[in-house]
Amino acid sequence: MLMFTQSKTILRDLGNGLVMRRSTPEDADALAEFNGKIHGESEADTQRVAAWTHDLLARPHPTLRPEDFTIVEETATGRIVSSLNLIPQTWSYEGIEFPVGRPELVGTLSEFRGRGLVRAQFEEIHKWSAGRGDMVQGITGIPYYYRLFGYEMALDLAGRRIGYEPNVPKLKEGETEPYVIRPATEKDLPFVSAVYEHAIQRHAIACVRTPELFKYELDGQSENNLNRYLMFIVEDRTGEPVGYLQHPNLLGIKGLTLLWYELMPGVSWLDVTPSVIRYVWNRGQEYAQRDGKICSSFCLLLGSQHPAYESLGKDLPSVIDPYAWYLRVPDLPGFLSHIRPALEKRLAESIAVGHSREIKISFYRDGLRLVIEKGRIRTIESWKPSPEDGGMIAFPGLTFLQILFGYRSYDELHQSFADCWCDGEDVRALINILFPKKLSDVFPVS
Repeated sequence: MLMFTQSKTILRDLGNGLVMRRSTPEDADALAEFNGKIHGESEADTQRVAAWTHDLLARPHPTLRPEDFTIVEETATGRIVSSLNLIPQTWSYEGIEFPVGRPELVGTLSEFRGRGLVRAQFEEIHKWSAGRGDMVQGITGIPYYYRLFGYEMALDLAGRRIGYEPNVPKLKEGETEPYVIRPATEKDLPFVSAVYEHAIQRHAIACVRTPELFKYELDGQSENNLNRYLMFIVEDRTGEPVGYLQHPNLLGIKGLTLLWYELMPGVSWLDVTPSVIRYVWNRGQEYAQRDGKICSSFCLLLGSQHPAYESLGKDLPSVIDPYAWYLRVPDLPGFLSHIRPALEKRLAESIAVGHSREIKISFYRDGLRLVIEKGRIRTIESWKPSPEDGGMIAFPGLTFLQILFGYRSYDELHQSFADCWCDGEDVRALINILFPKKLSDVFPVS
């Protein structure tokens, strides 16, 4: 039962002098200080995390409301001892949009850990997420931990390539820069949106960005916000825009990181990318001089694969493989039904066009039953394996989410998990067709 006191919405009495409540704009200063202390890895990082938190509570945000944090408060002192939030957004699966809730800024004071405070808050935000119609929750975070709350690592996160001064393309003697990079303005946002829409066609899973989101990223965040990425337009010599890019306003560990870089259709990556790399290197040197640091590299944080990587080849000698998003799908049959058109399209474009087959998928304690009739998926429903009928293919735990989101192929899962098996080559073929391994790079709402 909700309780209200002094304009605060109390969600639950947790006992031992602790209550869980919803945030208000008046929490901005205290919660910013709390998150900076919990998540900051240096003095500068602490300030940036605090600024991000303060912006979420005190500035207009395209999707998050000031009450979208949970706060565990010590009633005797009013001290915040634990908190997290839920950032609404929309992602797409092969172009089919679905609502997502993104938990973030999950943290607890060290002396209050091990009491189940984060679990209680996840239970609460999962209710919020269900009430909003979210079909998936996704979070980035430390290894293993979020598996405790029903999440599985199931999507690439932040693959990158790194180069150094010898890898910066050089202009020929007497040559002028063929492409220039300038700050974006509000007038550029329709162009930015169009380029973004073209770019995400490469990805099976992507974040849908609205005009409000682009505007927020352009000028809606405070300068010190951890997730503020400056936006720039790439132009040719005639002043025509050919692409855009985004990067933070400070150096990473050893250099400047390019967070996003895309070109419009019909523009050569081989032509434009050398200019972009020279810009990133030179801007990194400027930041280093400004901040009293050394810039010895440049980083392209553009996913596991990207056209810029191909265009630079061996000039990006350091490769850092992606980490992973944790994903949770509370209603798996419902989500599969939602993306049914994408699955049927895969069937129609495959050797299984017009095929009919029942597939029982075991997760050992529960499972799914799919019925395909002449290339159309007629039935998607929950199913429970039994000693008499163990199904036709099995995925232990939540590993099916890895194949669902194209993170791993069936063969990769089978090689990694002895209890991932398939009975029948036709079933194996159909699973590979329905759920192929595919490229994704989600640039989320923060």
